[in-house]
Amino acid sequence: MIRNLGIGTGRRKCAVARVFLREGEGKVTVNGEELDKYFKLSELVGIVRQPLLVTAADNKYDILITVAGGGPNGQAGACRHGIARALAQVDPSSHTALRSNGFLTRDPRMVERKKYGQRGARRRFQFSKR
Repeated sequence: MIRNLGIGTGRRKCAVARVFLREGEGKVTVNGEELDKYFKLSELVGIVRQPLLVTAADNKYDILITVAGGGPNGQAGACRHGIARALAQVDPSSHTALRSNGFLTRDPRMVERKKYGQRGARRRFQFSKR
């Protein structure tokens, strides 16, 4: 039977990631695919791996992630947040390192809503004097 050592929920923009930490050798799976296959850009792969590098837990755990909503950037941020939460749950001594790097804080930046009488959130329609 497979036992989850830690579970974390990460959020960023409209993306939500559920992270399951299991004993293993450092394999990261996102929605049934390998990490490099799911996130095509190496920067996004780096973002997801950040909490593991800070806590030196690269090869300690296998990580299973299910992520939904948003785009690639939001999903990578949500994965990072979820991994950090799961690592803090498994190893409370890593909490300070994760907190100081800002991985446990949910990024509050969201897309601003469109206002009526305007073309976008801030963009106005072109003014015509005549």
